[in-house]
Amino acid sequence: MVAPFMPRGARPTPRYRLAAATPHTKTGKAPPRHIRTPRKLSFWGNYTYGDCVSAEEAFAKACHEPEIFISESEVIDWATQNNFLNGAYIIDVVDVMESSGFPKHHHVYDDGSVRSVDWTNAPLLEDAIAIGPVKIGVAGDQLNSVWWANGGSSTGGVSGWFATGFPPDSNEDHCVSLCGYGTMHWLAEHLRVPVPGGVDGHKPGYAMFTWDSIGIIDVPSMLAITHEAWLRVPTTIRT
Repeated sequence: MVAPFMPRGARPTPRYRLAAATPHTKTGKAPPRHIRTPRKLSFWGNYTYGDCVSAEEAFAKACHEPEIFISESEVIDWATQNNFLNGAYIIDVVDVMESSGFPKHHHVYDDGSVRSVDWTNAPLLEDAIAIGPVKIGVAGDQLNSVWWANGGSSTGGVSGWFATGFPPDSNEDHCVSLCGYGTMHWLAEHLRVPVPGGVDGHKPGYAMFTWDSIGIIDVPSMLAITHEAWLRVPTTIRT
């Protein structure tokens, strides 16, 4: 059975913007394992609309300490006003978030300055994730299948899915967030799920947010579907 198609909406950042971006450099402060799991998640519009790039921004704000929860309607309104509701270049959303973020409770929650991250360099990527969630552009088909197979539905996502064994896919069409790293076993413990049979729990993996859920993806699968990565420094600025 083919899984129903979940909305996406990411457009790849133009290569010239990637080439001109300031790269993240290692700070050397990353712990050996790390994860951020907000108390409250949402689709942030991405069950109905192709606003995944904006939804990821709301997730990043929820990872703030203390947690900042932007409601689904507020994200949809913001994406609509900025013409991001059904498709957006990833870097365009980041650019707007730097100067005109989510308004809430008489404040505006902006992004800090953006840096590109080399997602193929594991120590560098872990260093970036320890600073704040890393926004990545991916090919979404295989995540779509895993999400549905783990019980995702119109009523919400189910955290704790596992993404392993993905072959390479160059069709970047979705935006998600890497919010943790560690062994597959450690990540599974944190999400309170067992490691599936056939999955080596001692191997490294990443915690990934998409569609109202956080799951676990192994390193080869992340590399197979990822095509850009961004760190906001800081993740959130309140103005």
